[in-house]
Amino acid sequence: MILFRPVNQAELDLIIQSGWKKFPPRLPGQPIFYPVLNEAYAEQITREWNVPSYGTGHVLRFEVNDDFTSKYEVQKVGLDHHIELWILAEELEEMNQNIIGEIELISSFS
Repeated sequence: MILFRPVNQAELDLIIQSGWKKFPPRLPGQPIFYPVLNEAYAEQITREWNVPSYGTGHVLRFEVNDDFTSKYEVQKVGLDHHIELWILAEELEEMNQNIIGEIELISSFS
């Protein structure tokens, strides 16, 4: 499954440090990692939340093994294109192990 993730610069820096291989652990108070299923929604989150909050935001694309993603129900959280997966923080490392190839930076906004 191809997924997208809006991130701020601090999170992007940690992903770069991993060699573009994994997402960093969630912070305390962040029980869910929520990748989104389309680029338009990731860009909307970046423009509306990350840029105003952090001054910059990035959209990442990555592929995860279907055997891993199939155990999660797609969550619709607003408009029809507002769809995401809800991966528990304690399952993030398993997701990282199921990333195929590298995480890609596809756009940046400021």
